[in-house]
Amino acid sequence: MPTNKKTKIVATLGPATSKKEILRDMINAGVNVFRINFSHADYSDVTERVKMIRELSDELGSNTSILADLQGPKLRVGVMAGEVVVAPGDKISFVTGKPFEGTAEKVYMNYASFPKDVKPGELVLLDDGKLMFKVISTNKKDEVKAEVIQGGPLKSKKGVNLPNTNISLPALTEKDIKDAIFAISQDVDWIALSFVRFSQDLIDLQALIKKHTDHKIPIIAKIEKPEAVENIDKIVAYCDGLMVARGDLGVEVPAHEVPLIQKQLVLTAKKARIPVIIATQMMETMITSLTPTRAEVNDVANSVMDGADAVMLSGETSVGNYPVQVIEKMSSILMSVENSDLISVPHNPPHVKTNRYITKSVCYHAAIMANEIKAKAISTLTNSGYTAFQISAWRPSAHILVFTSNKRILTQLNLLWGVKAFYYDKYVTTDETIEDVNAIACQKGFLDVGDMLISLAAMPIANKGMVNTLRVTEIESCNVKK
Repeated sequence: MPTNKKTKIVATLGPATSKKEILRDMINAGVNVFRINFSHADYSDVTERVKMIRELSDELGSNTSILADLQGPKLRVGVMAGEVVVAPGDKISFVTGKPFEGTAEKVYMNYASFPKDVKPGELVLLDDGKLMFKVISTNKKDEVKAEVIQGGPLKSKKGVNLPNTNISLPALTEKDIKDAIFAISQDVDWIALSFVRFSQDLIDLQALIKKHTDHKIPIIAKIEKPEAVENIDKIVAYCDGLMVARGDLGVEVPAHEVPLIQKQLVLTAKKARIPVIIATQMMETMITSLTPTRAEVNDVANSVMDGADAVMLSGETSVGNYPVQVIEKMSSILMSVENSDLISVPHNPPHVKTNRYITKSVCYHAAIMANEIKAKAISTLTNSGYTAFQISAWRPSAHILVFTSNKRILTQLNLLWGVKAFYYDKYVTTDETIEDVNAIACQKGFLDVGDMLISLAAMPIANKGMVNTLRVTEIESCNVKK
C-alpha cells in the first residue's frame, strides 16, 4: 500500500466495483475513501458493499473510510415520448402535477413549486447545460412557458439547473432523510449533503444524525450552487468538510468562474481547518481509456497544488472499464507533485482565544517546528480526532501519525491529508505511552534511528484531555516492544 501518498483518493462505488477482489486491489493501489452515491443506490447492495469494505479494512489494516453522498433536491424532466429535438426559438411548456410523456411542446417537471419560484427572464438549463431555455411566463400554479435559446436532443429524466432562481426546496428531501437514516444504520464515516445553500441545511442534517445515533458522524457540505459560494463563511461554521462539486457548480455558474471558486473554497477550508475534496471529471477519459489526457493530469496535479485534502473519482470507478488502473495513475500523479516547494500553505497562527486555543496553538507550532527541524513525523494521541484536523491543515512535510483508542475515528480520519491513524488503548504514564507510540511508528516504517519526532499529548495522559504538551525526541533505537 502506498504509505508515502499524503493526498487522499475518494472512489465512487458502482457496478464496476462490486467484487471484493477489485475493492482490495483499489485499496492497495491507493483508495482511502469509498463513496456511496445515493442517487443510484440499492440498500441491500450497499449493505453488502459496506460489509466487504469493513472486512478488507481489517484484513489490510487500511482504515478505509466510507462516505455516504445524499442526492439532495434533484430537479428532473419526465420521460419523453420517443425522440424529441428542440431548436432555438421554439416555445415549450414545463408542466408540474401528474407525470406524462413529454413532447417538443410540453414536458413534465418533477419540481412542484417551479411555477411559483421562477420568474420571467430566468434561465432553465437541462442535461448539464447542453440545452438552455429562457422563461417567458408562469401561471404561478402548474405551468411555465419558455423559449429555447440553445437546442438539441431533449432526453428523458435529465437533470434541471436553475442558476438564477431562488429554489424553495429544502436541501434535505424526503428521499435524503430516508437515505441518511439508512446510512447512519450502516455506521458510515462521513455524510455529504448535496446542494447546500444555507447553514440551516446542515443544522437539519446534524439534528437528524443526533436523533438516530449517539456517535458524531461528520458532514461534508457539497458546494454546487452560487448561494453556497456567497454564504460559505456561515456554511463552514456548521460542517466538518467541503466538497467542490464542479459538475453542477459549472452549470449553475459560468464554467470559466469555477477555477477561481475552487481556489477560494480550498483556502476557506484551510482557514477553517477542515478537509476539502475536489470532485467531478478528474480522469473522465479513463472510463474507457487506459491513459488520461494531459489536461486531466494537470487538473489532478493543480488540485493538489491548490491544497486539496482529497480528489474524487465518479464514473471512472463506478462504471469505468479500469477502476484499479485509474487509482494507480492518480496515485502516481499525487505522489509526483504533493511534496513540491511550489505549494504554499497560508501560515497565519491561530489568534482567537477560544477554549481550544492552546490545542490549536500547540498543533500549529508542531507543524512549523517539524518543518524547521526536519522532523520525520508528528505523533499525537487523540480521543476526538481534533488534533488530526488541526495538524493536517498546516500541511507539515512530516508524517502525521495519530494514535487513538476510539475505533470510530480511525476510519473517519482517513479522509484527512497526510494523516495515518493507529489503534492504541494503553494510556499509562507519559513516558511509557510515548515510548510505545514511537515503537509502533518504527515498526510501521515511519521512523528510524536518528530521526527527529515531535510528540503531542494531553497531560496527564490518563485524563485524555485537550492537547497541551509538545515534546521533541531523537530516536535512539527502534527496538519494537513485544
